[in-house]
Amino acid sequence: MSDYRTGVLRLYDTAFGEVKELELRDPGRVSMYVCGLTVYDDPHVGHGRFALVWDVIRRYLEWTGLEVRYVSNVTDIDDKIIAGALAEGRSAAEVAKKYEQVWWDAVDRLGVKRPTDDPHATDYIDQMVALIGDLIARGCAYQGSDGVYFAAECVADYGLLARQPLSTLRAGARVEVDEEQGKRSPIDFALWKAAKPGEPWWESPWGEGRPGWHTECVVMSLDLLGEDFDLHGGGIDLAFPHHENERAQAVCDGKRFARRWVHSGHVFADDGRKMSKSLGNYISLPDFISRHDPRAYRLLVLQSHYRSPMTLGDVAMSAAQNAVARLDAFARRFERVSATPDAGLLDRFRDRMDDDLDTVSVTAELFETVTRANALDDAARPDDAAPLAAAVLEIAAALGLAIGGPTAEIDEETEALVAERDEARARKDFARADAIRDELQARGWIVEDGPDGTTIRPPL
Repeated sequence: MSDYRTGVLRLYDTAFGEVKELELRDPGRVSMYVCGLTVYDDPHVGHGRFALVWDVIRRYLEWTGLEVRYVSNVTDIDDKIIAGALAEGRSAAEVAKKYEQVWWDAVDRLGVKRPTDDPHATDYIDQMVALIGDLIARGCAYQGSDGVYFAAECVADYGLLARQPLSTLRAGARVEVDEEQGKRSPIDFALWKAAKPGEPWWESPWGEGRPGWHTECVVMSLDLLGEDFDLHGGGIDLAFPHHENERAQAVCDGKRFARRWVHSGHVFADDGRKMSKSLGNYISLPDFISRHDPRAYRLLVLQSHYRSPMTLGDVAMSAAQNAVARLDAFARRFERVSATPDAGLLDRFRDRMDDDLDTVSVTAELFETVTRANALDDAARPDDAAPLAAAVLEIAAALGLAIGGPTAEIDEETEALVAERDEARARKDFARADAIRDELQARGWIVEDGPDGTTIRPPL
């Protein structure tokens, strides 16, 4: 673990449009809020990327010696959850519970640390009602025919996180047909939605209904982290309107909100389009990590700058899986190393991470060092190799890359199944190949597809 240095980490702040130092409210402690999932369906690999990015940021801050309070919410009531409940013939609560468990199972397999707090929207309804009442009293919200709306024009710098002035947003806004017809301006947004027949509802001074999506995170972040907390993050698609609408409510309620706004980039499919459920080009995260080593996905995320778009394809994943296998072999080779990590490597690691989380350069030098340490060890210079190896192992741990891994003997029956699966894939009998994969997984193996065929390993 490194010695902590005040104000060292610099990240791109969407509100300022430039890289800014992370200035902490409380010395030695980081308060961070990261918008979590709306749990209405399986998460896709884009959700996995943002979870990994923020896990790396958190782990790095902890590695520097900081105490991190990491809050990430669960949206368990929303239009999409209600629509899913109607489609499945279940209650909204049942649908939310089902897919929340899918989400946690997936991030656990990715090696993402659980949040310090994971507040649920339905546990904060009373506080949201109170906030909406305050906003109405301040003249920042009004009751329409189908709910309560926030008057966006009350905020002089509304549009800050969109990097657009209010006049531009107003000119480009439109009203969705048959939705939110009770608002006065197309840039206003719902704080409270009047209940429709068959929908879940809660009591409020404005009638039965439920809160709008943009209100929950304001209430939960301020309740758990307090005013002027250090860092608010999420995927770039949340910057506007969701995060902007959170900020607007806090401003109008006289609250000091997040000091820094940081956003991670999209994942693109092979077709060049942003991966999303609405486009139908997404890859299910649970399915993806059942077919690939989850650590390879973490490595692939690390090899892309967190703010840059990332394209996910078979070639990139195969290369990442081979790279993880190389790290595993390295960790096993040097598993008994007790040397002090090379100070220069750790200093460069700090400097690069502090420079807007430059994990691209970090991972490049990580593999260069693996090559150097292996060469020194091959040349019977273990004392020279050991500090380099120790630094590689410490940096990998700081990034959440669990390398080395368990080993297990593969029995003859399992070997025969692996061979049969490769034969089935070669003759394009994918139904049989999938059935064998399921059988291997049922036996407790992680099954991975690569250029050399099927490989299996025990779980970490």
